Amino acid sequence: MDTPAADTAPPEAQAPARRPRVASIGLRAPLRWLMRGAHDLAAAPGIALFYGLCFWAMAATLGAVFQRSPQYTMTIVSGCLLVGPFLAMGLYEVSRRREQRLPQSLGESLTCWDRHLGSMGLLVLVLTVLELLWGRASLVVFAVFFDTGMPSTASVLQALLDRANWQFLLVYALVGSVFAALVFCTTVVAIPMILDRDTDAVTAALTSFAVVLANLATMLFWGALVVALTLLALWPWALGLVVVGPWLGHASWHAYREAVVWEG
Repeated sequence: MDTPAADTAPPEAQAPARRPRVASIGLRAPLRWLMRGAHDLAAAPGIALFYGLCFWAMAATLGAVFQRSPQYTMTIVSGCLLVGPFLAMGLYEVSRRREQRLPQSLGESLTCWDRHLGSMGLLVLVLTVLELLWGRASLVVFAVFFDTGMPSTASVLQALLDRANWQFLLVYALVGSVFAALVFCTTVVAIPMILDRDTDAVTAALTSFAVVLANLATMLFWGALVVALTLLALWPWALGLVVVGPWLGHASWHAYREAVVWEG
């Protein structure tokens, strides 16, 4: 009697495919992620310094372009959106290797993305489209609501704080918050998920949205911590990004590890 094909298939072919499940996370979890991220940073300070200097260089370049040629600011922002995810993936690789008790390597962290180029490329494309839409929406808000003329870089703060522009500030903040929330929801666990399981970009982005919706209060707290620490790191001269950038990168890996459980 012929043996059924299923009986002769290798064990790994018979095993069900693993699928992501969103876990329930407590409100204090972001503090735990920051603590674990600090441990990862301390375990590989040289690698963290390299990535921290990269983040600082991006911020310094953005600031210099805004002061000297503000018309090119959005171009530099687009470049940061292209480079940033790959830098973040390098930090996730450091945390992943430490979690698996593998030796740390700057070279491995710099090249870990080449095994996930398709998924990362699609995700970066989505982020770039969101950034372009954000920039277009910002220009529309400026054209419709800004009442005192386009400010120069020397007087931008005074112009924005002018009481005549309160409607502009309100609408601009609202539009910016919507796009920032979309970027956050799309990427909060998507990139470490791609690194960990070579997941396609669509599944990673949808799972990321599901994590936020299932743990809204916790993820709002996490987003607020990320924004607050980043703003603090920008003074003076964005030097705090040398530490805060890698710290948040490592912490984001632990956010993914607690938020997504693999079944099967």
